[in-house]
Amino acid sequence: MQIKDKKFELYIPEKEIQESIKKVANQLNTDYKGEEVVFIGVLNGAFMFAGDLMKDIDLECEISFVKVKSYKGTSSTGKVHELIGLTTDVKEKHVIIIEDIVDSGLTLGKLYSMIEHHDPKSVQVATLLYKPDAFQGKHPPKYVGLEIPNKFIVGFGLDYLEAGRNIRDIYQIIE
Repeated sequence: MQIKDKKFELYIPEKEIQESIKKVANQLNTDYKGEEVVFIGVLNGAFMFAGDLMKDIDLECEISFVKVKSYKGTSSTGKVHELIGLTTDVKEKHVIIIEDIVDSGLTLGKLYSMIEHHDPKSVQVATLLYKPDAFQGKHPPKYVGLEIPNKFIVGFGLDYLEAGRNIRDIYQIIE
């Protein structure tokens, strides 16, 4: 598959993605049964994961979104910019950050600092994809759909120069 100037090959089919989402939802439903939860989706990438995840969540909950940016092209800039901040009251509530992918952990560090000064009961991360070999942060995700190697991927909400988010499967770059 060609997206802009890069070639990509099928990496994770939609069926496997959906199975991993159900696994994460089941873990969350078990761990937070009877609790009040606020889900915070991270735009733009997590919109597809968040939408599908919420279909399988059986908890008293709210969902809101924040928007941060740390990528340019196929690599992280090393800086996280807050574009849309937290607008939901999270005081004394369990917060689950919904991420499409966790790699370096820089974005998570920024999100934790945004949320923790609002006095939540707890903060955890649910991510569709996790690159443990790339992670350098303090807060690894607790709820992980799939662990993957440190390769650039696109599809299911993930983009290359804002393109490819609408693809149902996940593709990896052909070097």
